[in-house]
Amino acid sequence: GDAKYAHLNQLERASHNLQLFKADLLDYDSLCSAISGCTGVFHVASPVPTTTVEVIEPAVKGTLNVLKACVEAKVKRVVVVSSRGAVAFNPRWPVGQIKDEACWSDKEHCAATKNWYCLSKTEAESEAFEFAKSSGLDVVTVCPSLILGPLLQPTINASSLALVRLLKGGFYFYLEFKVRMIVDVRDVAEALLLVYEKAEAEGRYICMAHLTNPRDLVDKLRSIFPQYDYPKRFIEGGEEDILSSEKLQRLGWSYRPLEETLVDSIESYKKAGILD
Repeated sequence: GDAKYAHLNQLERASHNLQLFKADLLDYDSLCSAISGCTGVFHVASPVPTTTVEVIEPAVKGTLNVLKACVEAKVKRVVVVSSRGAVAFNPRWPVGQIKDEACWSDKEHCAATKNWYCLSKTEAESEAFEFAKSSGLDVVTVCPSLILGPLLQPTINASSLALVRLLKGGFYFYLEFKVRMIVDVRDVAEALLLVYEKAEAEGRYICMAHLTNPRDLVDKLRSIFPQYDYPKRFIEGGEEDILSSEKLQRLGWSYRPLEETLVDSIESYKKAGILD
């Protein structure tokens, strides 16, 4: 009944195909009632206030609660949405070597740099695989990079905010805000469905489509939307690591052009009143 979720009831055939349950990741019983009767579960929820250690408990304990409820309901496969943040932050990985699913973010490094979101995603994903090993539950994870694309909801979310700030000017590219690895939300949805439906899917899958540096991204945006106030200068922050989605592509995944993602993102922000 919360207005926050009203947009979900406007989805196509929602009145026939959608049931909403009140649930809390830290309330095991509420998860059991939502998951009961399901053959598959997509666990996509995670708190995103990146500046506080408090994100860790709901991310880790919440994921384990979901998985335990799935065992109880005899779910056949669970797809857990992790993050590029659980892959990329590993100072011991060989310099210049493309990071694939074998690379895990270093938990001590994340804690030392107070990167609580990446620590929470790394902890949650690794705990999910440990639980799968001990319980026999079939768990597959997807690790997306920065997700852009049209919004379903009328409010801005954390990843889209990076693009909105860029369009509104006065936003410099510090290391932590670099828009480097981008994937469309619709392509992420396709990836989740793919790893759920393909029997041979196993383990982790990096989900990243486009690698772009800040200057090239601004040039592309300015050529399509010249009316916005783009940054005049950039603060260099060193090179970012490169991730590979080759494993996901071998499973049959493909992605749309970056220009389509940017145009559809910005048009949806305008429609929602987030941008003029």
